[in-house]
Amino acid sequence: MELLQTSIGSQVLVELKGRKKIRGKLRGYDTHLNLILEDAEEISIDAETNEQTIVQVDTVIVRGDNVVIVSPPPK
Repeated sequence: MELLQTSIGSQVLVELKGRKKIRGKLRGYDTHLNLILEDAEEISIDAETNEQTIVQVDTVIVRGDNVVIVSPPPK
């Protein structure tokens, strides 16, 4: 949780169940790993063609049950 705290205000990459990813600025989180992201983009990958689609979603709340990995910004 300390790593999430130091990542607030920074860009993070969140991998979700179903081969989706969301990249955005971390605004907050809780103990259940529910996340609030601003200026976010949803990145989907088609299983058959491996084609990547990016959709701008601005502010989003991600439920912690769907989170597989949270990748902090590079140092």
